[in-house]
Amino acid sequence: MAVRTGNAEWRGDLKDGGGTVTVASGLFDAPYSFSTRFEEEPGTNPEELIGAAHASCFSMALSNILAQDGHTADSVRTSAKVHLRNIEGAPTIARIDLETEGRVPGIDQTQFEGYAEQAKAGCPVSRALAAVGEITLEARLAG
Repeated sequence: MAVRTGNAEWRGDLKDGGGTVTVASGLFDAPYSFSTRFEEEPGTNPEELIGAAHASCFSMALSNILAQDGHTADSVRTSAKVHLRNIEGAPTIARIDLETEGRVPGIDQTQFEGYAEQAKAGCPVSRALAAVGEITLEARLAG
């Protein structure tokens, strides 16, 4: 299987320093800082990147599960909200809320929810994040 590389460089101390995060393909290169991670300053942070990875992996997995069962999706759109909390004095990813909406001809809401649960359990990023205390899922079939 493929090996993918992400890179980061940090300069300075935690509060006043800053860094850059990149991906090997060159398609993403962005600064990050204490303020973009722990405060509300605009910019990227590791949790946002984890959310993007989880949402993209989940959408692909759900589309694949649907197609394997004969239901090609017109679209699957997913959001992953990553909650960073202080637990026992340490910043911790404590919860991820997955919200997905699919346009899939020929199935009903209950079927869609079942397929979404399969994707949640099986996507590689979900499995990698198994230590997260809670991963919720809201699945909506668009009309």
